[in-house]
Amino acid sequence: MITYNDIYEAARNERYSESLQPILKSFISDVAVYLKDKKEVASKEDDIFVDVIVKNKKQLENAITLFKELMLRRKKKLLELVLVASETGISKQDFQNMLHFEKELFESLMKKVDDSDKKLNQLLNGAEEGNEKKNGLVSFLEDVEEFVDLTGTSIGPFEKGQMANLPSEISSILVADGRCELIEG
Repeated sequence: MITYNDIYEAARNERYSESLQPILKSFISDVAVYLKDKKEVASKEDDIFVDVIVKNKKQLENAITLFKELMLRRKKKLLELVLVASETGISKQDFQNMLHFEKELFESLMKKVDDSDKKLNQLLNGAEEGNEKKNGLVSFLEDVEEFVDLTGTSIGPFEKGQMANLPSEISSILVADGRCELIEG
């Protein structure tokens, strides 16, 4: 069973340390039980224990504030770890102090940073930003039935003489087959 002092100590330890502090794997669920219990006591309307109820309401508010501060500080440290790890690697100690959901967040952020670095390198090596697909304006030389493009999207049908702005990959195939002529692209 977790107490207000446990939440306070966890928040205080996180506040005054630069690295992620170890907390019990069950800490989040323990805090959830604690908050639920405090809410039940604070919601009672009993005149006899009015001082106890007021004290519990205040302790509940403070516990929520401390918990939010704790999680915010851990998120900030996690983001700093992502930046450091993307350049140098990560300390095993910090990784061990992460809760399960924090590890998942860390890994997904690392993947996004790696993807971003790869895109940056591609741009530096002359690749076009966004890999935008260019279209070509074509005029159909014969009727063309509906077909599926490279992404699985249905295109058409088209009639002889009709014009369409199609992705360059598709328009080049249709021009090569003699089904249309390229007007612009």
